[in-house]
Amino acid sequence: MDVPTKSPAYDATLADHGFEPIEAEGLTYPLGAFEPKYGEYFELMPGIGWTRTPVPGPLGHINNWVLDDVHPDGSPGFAIVDTGLFMPAVIEAWKTLFKTGLNGKTATKIVVTHFHPDHVGCAGWLANRFKAPVHMNRTEWLLARMLTADVSEDVPQEAIDEWRFAGWDEALIKEKCEGGWGRFARAVSRLPTGHIRMDEGDSLTIGANDWRVMIGRGHTPEHACLIDDASHVMISGDQILPRITSNISVMLSEPTADPLGEWLDSIDRFRAEIDPNLLVLPAHGRPFKGAHQRLDTLALRHNEALDDLADALAREPMRVVDSFPLLFSRPIGNDVIGMATGEAMATLRHLEYTGRATHDMKDGTAWYSAV
Repeated sequence: MDVPTKSPAYDATLADHGFEPIEAEGLTYPLGAFEPKYGEYFELMPGIGWTRTPVPGPLGHINNWVLDDVHPDGSPGFAIVDTGLFMPAVIEAWKTLFKTGLNGKTATKIVVTHFHPDHVGCAGWLANRFKAPVHMNRTEWLLARMLTADVSEDVPQEAIDEWRFAGWDEALIKEKCEGGWGRFARAVSRLPTGHIRMDEGDSLTIGANDWRVMIGRGHTPEHACLIDDASHVMISGDQILPRITSNISVMLSEPTADPLGEWLDSIDRFRAEIDPNLLVLPAHGRPFKGAHQRLDTLALRHNEALDDLADALAREPMRVVDSFPLLFSRPIGNDVIGMATGEAMATLRHLEYTGRATHDMKDGTAWYSAV
């Protein structure tokens, strides 16, 4: 009598794909240097597909995850995690994918890890196209809804005051004021009036998989990561990236917050709670293993920057803009000065909250010094 045998388990190291793994900076990239083209569907493992859409500037791309799902009527469908910017090249990539990679299936859920435009940009467009609900953390959804409505010909006085606080010169402030206000809304389609909330510890069932929601803070107020404990897979969004460091900025909507403190606390918590052998599916870069190593590196870099800045403040007072050479490895031009200012302010703010720095005001500009 023949004894039935079980099918072999899928190789969670992704060796089944036949790519040569790459080891770099303590991380393992199981698929080597492979990346799907824009609009191409690549089956990463059963139930999980990978595609990418373009992002202008240094990022170049965002990873979009396509998860097998089932419609209420039992027909096959898919959920999308993170949607790309709302711009023609991204929409074209999605349309190509729907025609060539998904065999006529339709979306069941649109899942967004956080409110940044490269993640939420096409969420409204996709939700409307497929009549599928948007799943987001409530804080992140409200921020996206607020910012898409925050459009004006005039720059708010609070923004001008913050630029002057940071030490921007008046010519730059005048230049930035000429562009009006509402850049966020230009890259994000209109979101539905309602959403389905994702909170810490929630379980989101997609097809045969249960994804546990874990909230990280610092990059955004309540960034949602998804963890499939049974398959040892994590969709990390921007909370854990393999090669670049997520921007940690003071936001105009919460000018007295300590986002870097929240970020460092989240690093400690994620390191304590997640499986070190998870396969991490990041928003930028390639899937990797070595989450604990990466978290350690992220914490080390920020703590080194804090120490370097504290030492510099002990030698002489400086403005936010004066700290750029200590924090960034390349010159900061006007195209990225907003992000650089937010990150520098977050670093200086954390030094203040931890009792290592203080600031005095002079003609609307902050001058920081060591305590």
